[in-house]
Amino acid sequence: MNQIMAMEQIRSIEEYIEKSPRADELKLLRKVAIDSGLEETIKWSSPVYTYQGKNIIGIGAFKAYSGIWFYQGVYLKDEQAKLINAQEGKTKALRQWRFFSIKEIKESLDLIKAYILEAIDNQEAGIELKVNRQKPLIIPKELINFLQKNPDLKESFESFSKSKQREFAVYIAEAKRPETKEKRLEKIKPLISKGIGLHDKYR
Repeated sequence: MNQIMAMEQIRSIEEYIEKSPRADELKLLRKVAIDSGLEETIKWSSPVYTYQGKNIIGIGAFKAYSGIWFYQGVYLKDEQAKLINAQEGKTKALRQWRFFSIKEIKESLDLIKAYILEAIDNQEAGIELKVNRQKPLIIPKELINFLQKNPDLKESFESFSKSKQREFAVYIAEAKRPETKEKRLEKIKPLISKGIGLHDKYR
């Protein structure tokens, strides 16, 4: 979600919205989510809307746009071609619908609700991507050496869930050149020290 806000501890949905650069847009998205029968909560320092305990959508905003994140969006029909995969090759089920003006949201309210209701129907039918939790965690030697040089950073890394540790590990392992690996290690250092997952802003 909003990268700056993700680094803070958001105590309420209202606080998140008021601190957002596109508060009015988020208020509209929040209303349609609640009107669709979803329950509101905060996860990963962002508003998340659930049904029967399952994540259905999240809302958030950057400076350029606001958006809805459909957690199982890959299974939506998306006949209007509104959804995108923000991280091709990495994101499996998550899909985003971006809005660049409040006018765009107002004109799409009925369609937004239809997408949300379809996502709820899919959840009731048990249509969701099953994560293979048996996949082994392989940490590249560059990341191991990097963490061993900083005990506090190593401790913070070990406090992450296995899935989040794996995201960091894959990010470093996928870099082909040593220079790229070094740049990526420096990039993830502040995230790890603050307890922020690599892809938290998309969740």
